[in-house]
Amino acid sequence: MTVYNLGSINIDHFYRVPHLPVPGETLAAMDHWTGLGGKGANQSVAVAQAGAPVFHIGAIGSDGGWTVTRLQGFGVTTTHVATADRPTAHAIINVDDAGENAIVIFPGANVEQSLTRLDAALSQAAEGDMLMIQNETNLQVDAARIAHEKGMFVVYSAAPFHADAVRAVLPFVDLLVVNKVEAAQLTQALGDTFEVPNLLVTQGAEGSTWRKPAGGQDVFVPSFPVDPVDTTGAGDCFIGYTVAGLDQGLDAEGAMRLGAAAAAIKVTRAGTADAIPARDEVDAFLKERGPQ
Repeated sequence: MTVYNLGSINIDHFYRVPHLPVPGETLAAMDHWTGLGGKGANQSVAVAQAGAPVFHIGAIGSDGGWTVTRLQGFGVTTTHVATADRPTAHAIINVDDAGENAIVIFPGANVEQSLTRLDAALSQAAEGDMLMIQNETNLQVDAARIAHEKGMFVVYSAAPFHADAVRAVLPFVDLLVVNKVEAAQLTQALGDTFEVPNLLVTQGAEGSTWRKPAGGQDVFVPSFPVDPVDTTGAGDCFIGYTVAGLDQGLDAEGAMRLGAAAAAIKVTRAGTADAIPARDEVDAFLKERGPQ
């Protein structure tokens, strides 16, 4: 099967700081570097690094050609990445000594997706293929609806969280992914009555839980303990690897364990997409750690 991903492509600017800045504070960074990022790009790279075929659907500005080259270098198919009349999206990412972050995003070309291009991209998809979407682009609802009608498995990362966006996409979603903060926001906005076939709640260092609200047993997979350097993009790494595992035939527990191992390696490295490990590293990590 094949994974399609309507997702953001960002130029990430990282600043290593002694602590996250507070309002009104001017803070000198100890280091700075630039890399490939965006929730969509991170997830596509994770899928490709895990060994599953992935087509990225997105947009960049004229300044972002190198981001497409980088995606291709990771094995992501970029046939459906267009060049828009707006600058490539970028993110300002402050990372402190504990690996925590504070992020500001400029959406740029990410919100210039074309319905015509989206239709063309998904026309190649077949029943049983997977679609990943997040909240950093436009056309999420259109993509989810088209994929749902084709019998694809729709995976929706509801981040950055927006209640109206979730409400609109939810009828077409097979797997909703939220972190524990977004889960609380979801319950506050929609109550306990919302329906989705599968709900995956990530809890950082505490692990992750796959829930079936319509009935069935929850699946919990703990995180692997490591000393974090940079947690930015860890959730995207986890989701991409988990989706790849599902695409490759693993059950929920096996796919989540694969994702947990990949995320554990990622947080020991600085960066986002560029810090996502290759499958052989993840397999070696799992072999070394053994059963959790």
